[in-house]
Amino acid sequence: MKAIVFDWDGTLVDTLPAITEANAEVLSSYGIAFDPEAYRAAYTPDWHQMYVRLGIDRERIPEAAARWVTAYRRLIGEVRPLPGAVDALDRLAGAGVSLGLVTAGERTVVEQQLVSTGLGHRLPVRVFGGDLPVMKPHPAPLRRALAELGLEHAPEQTAYLGDAPDDMRMARTVGARGVGVESMLGARADLEAAGAAEVVGSVADWVDRFLAAS
Repeated sequence: MKAIVFDWDGTLVDTLPAITEANAEVLSSYGIAFDPEAYRAAYTPDWHQMYVRLGIDRERIPEAAARWVTAYRRLIGEVRPLPGAVDALDRLAGAGVSLGLVTAGERTVVEQQLVSTGLGHRLPVRVFGGDLPVMKPHPAPLRRALAELGLEHAPEQTAYLGDAPDDMRMARTVGARGVGVESMLGARADLEAAGAAEVVGSVADWVDRFLAAS
């Protein structure tokens, strides 16, 4: 593996509780009760599609998005890296592995978090939601990251770590190795069914295995 590309929310940083609560508030504002199982089944990084699946009219998606940003900024508080994530990225960089980020998060939101967590300089290649007209699980965001890493013609030399089934579908389509990170959005069985080559409990766990085998 010459490069490792990461998802952001739920993979490197502990933001899923705030994201979920903000989504629950948005649904409630449209008279839709929040059901955790329905939410997980409908979840996709393409949040336009997720809201439609959950019952919000497509023409109201821009309004729903604005409501989500307002709720999320109020709820998020201090963003913290998940345990061992910072050290894991430093160890990969020290081993000569190139690093990147492909997230469905908006640039204005995630860039602030990259700075506040100290992870920014560790992830020089970044593709955000909104950078392209399509989002995960479409392969285009990961293909852009691979092009910036100089590996667009060798995707098999890249791993993509993410916590949602659509992360694994994107990696599989591109030809990268999909590594599922278990979270409230992706149980082991769901990640494997979506194409994960392996499933781990955390980024730190996987980096330990990867470097031990290198």
